[in-house]
Amino acid sequence: MSVSVCPCGSGDLLDTCCGHYHAGLPAPDAQTLMRSRYSAYVLGLVDYLVATTLPAQQAGLDREAIKAWSQQSTWLGLEVESAEVFGGKPEHAFVTFTARWHDNDGEHCHRERSAFVQNQGRWYFIDPTVSLKATRNDPCPCNSGQKFKKCCSSYLGS
Repeated sequence: MSVSVCPCGSGDLLDTCCGHYHAGLPAPDAQTLMRSRYSAYVLGLVDYLVATTLPAQQAGLDREAIKAWSQQSTWLGLEVESAEVFGGKPEHAFVTFTARWHDNDGEHCHRERSAFVQNQGRWYFIDPTVSLKATRNDPCPCNSGQKFKKCCSSYLGS
């Protein structure tokens, strides 16, 4: 049994924190998913990062680039500023955070307000770098059954 502290910054042990989400348990909320994704970057868990991205975007992810960034960085910490959850079906959320890391180019700090959507009991990260290939009146790629303009589009600023 591992006794390492979870990289997400909770202060809890990995096995009792993000470790069970990495093992397949659905994250209960967007903030927990975001923290577990940060931990996955630290630990090089590319499959987890892909699986927790909106399924309609997964094929567009560059797995090798994710793996390289994960492995070539020394991860320095995560700070979660806020988590905003919005009602409705499906439920959406924003998580604002700052991640810090060091690589061959020096030390970096990245602040982001990430969008998330819940579908069929699982939260997914909506990756702003991967096109959703949907127009306003198309069915939403999150499979909510709604038009894109009435669902995820409103959380992406599209």
